[in-house]
Amino acid sequence: MLRIVPSIFSRLQTQTCVKSRYRYRTLCSVVLQPDRASTCSESVSKPMLEQHQHSGMDPSLYTAPPEVRGMTCLDKEVFSQTVIVPALRVPKEVLNKLVKSLKKVALQRPGIRRVVEVEGSDDERLLLLDPASVSSPSSFSDAEAEALQSFGVPQELQRYELRLTYDNLKSEEVLRAVLPEGQDVTSGFSRVGHIAHMNLREHQLPYRNLIGQVIMDKNPGVTCVVNKTNTIDSAYRNFKMEVMAGEENMVAKVRENGVTYEFDFSRVYWNPRLSTEHERVVALLKRGDTVLDVFAGVGPFAIPAARRGCTVLANDLNPESHRWLQHNCKLNKVERKVTTFNLDGRAFIQGPLKQQLPVMMKGTVSVHVVMNLPALALEFLDAFRGLLDQGHSCDVNLPQVHCYGFSKEDDPQKDVVERASASLGFSLEGLCSVHLVRNVAPNKEMMCVSFTIPKEVLFSRESTQTEAIEEPAPKRQKCAETTN
Repeated sequence: MLRIVPSIFSRLQTQTCVKSRYRYRTLCSVVLQPDRASTCSESVSKPMLEQHQHSGMDPSLYTAPPEVRGMTCLDKEVFSQTVIVPALRVPKEVLNKLVKSLKKVALQRPGIRRVVEVEGSDDERLLLLDPASVSSPSSFSDAEAEALQSFGVPQELQRYELRLTYDNLKSEEVLRAVLPEGQDVTSGFSRVGHIAHMNLREHQLPYRNLIGQVIMDKNPGVTCVVNKTNTIDSAYRNFKMEVMAGEENMVAKVRENGVTYEFDFSRVYWNPRLSTEHERVVALLKRGDTVLDVFAGVGPFAIPAARRGCTVLANDLNPESHRWLQHNCKLNKVERKVTTFNLDGRAFIQGPLKQQLPVMMKGTVSVHVVMNLPALALEFLDAFRGLLDQGHSCDVNLPQVHCYGFSKEDDPQKDVVERASASLGFSLEGLCSVHLVRNVAPNKEMMCVSFTIPKEVLFSRESTQTEAIEEPAPKRQKCAETTN
């Protein structure tokens, strides 16, 4: 039997099989990496047992054939390959205990059983081992060797013929074998309900349909894969996208921090990477507080705040965002706590916010203004200059602002404070806190600057009347009603 193994290997190398190079460092120099496996179908062939007394096997076994590279139409059959992994012959009565002792070296690839039957023996089983960890009997640690000895299991490695298919590969393994060698392999994406959102690079575009299909196959629940085709639109904060694979249903349902949201992902802004930031800001609120959300989107700040017992005024310029904001308020049963508006951010500050702020400031509960439009929000702060009449400037409960901005400067904290100060016409140095939200891109950070609006700003005699920055939209909608 030992004589036929090399011939099997040479034939396998001429076939158009695997695609994903799993480099097993020793036993095959390229072996199944457990962290690169997908929980898919099990495919184990009959064992081919051979005593393995020498080290290592043919190091080229896991090199994908050249025919695989450049595939643009997915052919799953091409990814099937037979490989050899080491195994131990173990008596059934000690199997469970031994597996615990050898868990660091046992084969951990999802979709593959690590314990298989021995043909012709009811009393023994084969324990498959990770070739990256075990290449010879001397590969076992002292503790593992001691466990083998205590259970009476000889350190004699068997050669086991294992059948791998496309279903046993991870998306990264498949894509690494298909895409041009030496170029980046993108298998990461943002998950928005049933939609996987990717940002492909130029060299990956010819393979986009294959990439989309692989992402769908390897991620249960994903039924649509899209690629962003431009940057975020400056008017409504959404972006154009193309469907790479799956259905064209863009209405997503997501759950974030215990709250359910529904929206048309192609027409509104939603970023799953801001979940932690939404939670952080909402945690600052107390029951009875008032929240004024200037750029509310579909409600990731407004709705959790209302569920926390706050009174909320939520605004967004995008008519679609406004519609889904109202829908989500009803969906989460907080429509009586949230009043929605469909205005430009500046119009909201100088309209509904200005009208209701004096009454709010006479109370004892906190007033929070959230401004999450990082591309422009800092420039909107000048709308607070001279917003209220001097007659209201006695002892008041001044609102707290949480304003977001991007920075590409070496010192982003200093940058956003200086820009916020310039917009307010008042220095915030030593009067604010700055939080790093996330790294958006190399040398680009998203920051949040929080501060109490100074009296000198809110009751200033100078208000901004000229060349005020507005959200760049084709038109601004009129104020909407309370969502009840």
